Formats: sequence, C-alpha cells, structure tokens
Amino acid sequence: MNGEARRAPLLARILYHARRFAMFMLVVILFVQSSVLILFNAMSIDEQIIRRNAPLALLNMLLLGLVFWMLDNLRRRYTVDRHVHRIIQGLARIQEGDFFVRITPIEPGSTFNELDQVIAGINRMTQELAGLETLRTDFLSNVSHELKTPLAVIGNYATLLQNPALTQAQRAEYARVISDAVARLSSLITNILQLNKLENQQIYPAAAPFNLSEQLCECILGFEQLWESKGLELDTDIEDDVVICADRELLSLVWNNLLSNAIKFTERGGTISCSLKAEGAQAVVTVSDTGCGMSAETGARIFEKFYQGDTSHAAQGNGLGLSLVRKVIDILGGEISVKSILGKGSTFTVRLGRHLP
Repeated sequence: MNGEARRAPLLARILYHARRFAMFMLVVILFVQSSVLILFNAMSIDEQIIRRNAPLALLNMLLLGLVFWMLDNLRRRYTVDRHVHRIIQGLARIQEGDFFVRITPIEPGSTFNELDQVIAGINRMTQELAGLETLRTDFLSNVSHELKTPLAVIGNYATLLQNPALTQAQRAEYARVISDAVARLSSLITNILQLNKLENQQIYPAAAPFNLSEQLCECILGFEQLWESKGLELDTDIEDDVVICADRELLSLVWNNLLSNAIKFTERGGTISCSLKAEGAQAVVTVSDTGCGMSAETGARIFEKFYQGDTSHAAQGNGLGLSLVRKVIDILGGEISVKSILGKGSTFTVRLGRHLP
C-alpha cells in the first residue's frame, strides 16, 4: 500500500510532463508545417523530392520541438518553479500553524511581478493570522486566569465553611465572599458570551426611536446605592427629550459599564458627572469622574480585551467591560473617545446620531 502511495505522485508527474510535451510538440509541428506548406506553395519543387524529405523534415521538427521544450523547462525551473516551490513550502508551514513565516519576494519593491503580488498577499495574510493567534492565546490565558481566581476563592471558603467551630458571623462573612466570587464569575461568563456574539455578528441591533434622556436617568438611578455607599457626589446635566434611533438594550450596556467604572475608580468623597447634550444631528453623552485617571499608554489600550490599567481594582472587574462598550458603539455607528489625566480623573465621550422628525 505504501509503495503504491509513493508511486502515485511519480506517475502523476510523468503523465503531467508527457501531456505538456505532447501539447508543446503539437504546437511546434503545426506551426512549422504551416510555414513549410506556405513556402512550398510559393516555390516550384518536385513532389517526389518533397515526399523523400518528409520523414527527415518530421524528424527535424521533433528534434527542434524537443530542444525548445527542454529550454522552456529550464526557463520555467529557474524563473517560475523554484519560486512556486518556495511559496508551497511557506504555505505548508502556515498550514502547520506557523503564522510568523514570511516569504521573501522575488523582486522586492516590484509591482509588476504576479508571483510577488501573490507572495505579498500571503505575507499580509500571515501577518493578520499572527495577530489573531496572539490575541487568541492572550484571550485564553486571560480567561483561564480570570476563571481560576474566583473558583479558587469559592473552593477555599467552601472548605473553611465545613469547620464546625466557626461562629455565625464567620459563616456569614465566608458566605458573602463566596457570593461575591460567584457574582464575579457570572459577570465574566456573561461578558465573554456577549462579546463573542458581538464580534461574530450574532447580535443584530433592533433599532427603534427612544428617549435617551430617560434611559440615562434610569441607569444613573440604578447605581444610587453604590455612589451613596462611597459618599460620592453626583453631578448631572441631562437635556430633556433627546431622542435617538438605536438598540435600547445594547446601549444600556454602554451606560452601565461607563457609570460602573466611574464609581469604581473614584475614591470616597469624589465626584462623578454625567451629561447629555443635543449637538446638531448628534447626541453627545459624557461620563466623567475625579478618580485615579490614566496615563497616555493606558488610555491608548483601555478598549482592549482584559486590559486593566489600574491593577489595584482588578478584583472588581475583568477587563471586558470597555471592550463591550467599544464593540456596541461600533455596531451602532457611533463614536467613543476618552480623555484622562493621571491622578485627576477620566472623561468618556459617546457620540450617537439623533432621531430627527
């Protein structure tokens, strides 16, 4: 069986070259024969002489065709086949999972060589695949880490709860810690599923006109207990009856995440602000805080999955909230930007198209 498998490619290669040779010879013979007939028609040559020399002429055509076929093979080997072989080797490595392979161009900088255009396309593809592979690896690593932390907390405190000597207060405290860890785990899984659906376009926005002013007020009131427990001052400036046409449920994710982050990163006694203004054909929402702020480097990466610039608050989140926010805003055709000063606070600005009657 193995011998047959090895002979199959060799036989296929022989048949391929035989077909090429036959086609090449057919073209040469037809071309030469047509040229000779045209020449003979213009000359007075005895037919007997032509018949006697016909076999020799055919032999010459065959030899001439063979020589040209060999020369064409040499030309193809050095100008095409060896470069195609390099491309095939590169594709084989890509197929094996090596997305960092790059194929060297034949004529660097040339835009006229078709093989170089193919090579450039493959190199761009591998660059994209390498980036995706890095993101995938980082994503799996971060998910594993984020899952292990609350699971470890749940396991440790569940073990401690089995101690019969615990007081009622200790049991209540350990149960509270487990409940918090479960809530964090649930939030992580929910965010991962939502982000996955958004990135794979499995969520289709159900756009409809609604009052954005009312929605923002509802979201702010939903965090009343949190900002009051931290002693934060709330400053709002929400214009009445600003109507937009978008997916109400998706936008609630945006406001909840931005307000939650503002409260989380603002120390006790600080201020959080939320405003809504109608500016021409746009509705502009800003959420500000007087919290820890961000450096320019952190601000540039704040919308990346699992990125957390302030690790001191890592236990309160999983670094997916702002990725969700950015994805929702992109899907709804809006814009989001952030301005921040380290140690002084951050301001997130969201721009959405208004629903104009």
